Amino acid sequence: MVNDTISDLLTRIRNAILANHQVVQIPKSKLIVQILKVLVAEQFIEAFKEISLNKKPVLLISLKPSKRKEQLPITNLKRVSKPSVRVYKKAKDLPKVLGGFGVALVSTSQGIMTDRQARQKKLGGEILFYIW
Repeated sequence: MVNDTISDLLTRIRNAILANHQVVQIPKSKLIVQILKVLVAEQFIEAFKEISLNKKPVLLISLKPSKRKEQLPITNLKRVSKPSVRVYKKAKDLPKVLGGFGVALVSTSQGIMTDRQARQKKLGGEILFYIW
């Protein structure tokens, strides 16, 4: 059993990219589904779907195909808020990742969204991770 599902998701995606895999398998949770919806909307991943494997729900994540290393949609993932140290920011203090080229995923009272969306709605929250 994994205690930190977000770190597990990021590690599996990072390892799949390094191994040039196109599909990643991860156990399903509501939080992971919300994160993946945002990543699909921001075009970091192609799609995801739920299947049942040994009567347990599993998510299959399709990574974007890469023709060259320079064109990968995901070059780095960095976990910010951890179970041991939570990081909360107000809307005006939300960071801009790589000057706006990257995205910070924020858990707000209205769900998980990007830092840009949270700033527009003037919502603060817990910064989950950075992706660029």
